[in-house]
Amino acid sequence: MKPEEIIEYVDGLDGVLTVQPAEGDGSPEVAWGDTFFFYAPDGVMPTNTQPFATIVTKNYPEDELSRLDRPDTFRLNIAAGKENFVKWTGHAPRETPTAEIDHSAADTLMAHPVYGTVGWLAVVNPGPRTEADARELLHTAYELARSRYERRA
Repeated sequence: MKPEEIIEYVDGLDGVLTVQPAEGDGSPEVAWGDTFFFYAPDGVMPTNTQPFATIVTKNYPEDELSRLDRPDTFRLNIAAGKENFVKWTGHAPRETPTAEIDHSAADTLMAHPVYGTVGWLAVVNPGPRTEADARELLHTAYELARSRYERRA
């Protein structure tokens, strides 16, 4: 999967706001070039919620284990809920053994190197082994975000 394919898939879900920070839009420079997906059926950037998925194209401070500084490398991050986190990792989010995970491995679904402790999953360069699962998890994350939005509304 390429980032553009992921963006097209998620952006096609009803009520998704896709945010792609860039120079000059007031966003922090570290976020430029990355993609953030929110459930926002009114099309307004939410101020009180996190995205339900992101695509990052570079290392962030204190988030370098995925080695996103390699050519043509990106990471898909998904907040797919505790149940899916346990299903895919075999343990609760707070029990994430980060030292045992190769966070730079491509096409491998794993706990997020930083946000795994709060239930985020990640995959570097999703490919044939993880594409179907990534799409399913993205849809689940979308549904969870939509449910949270509706409860708050």
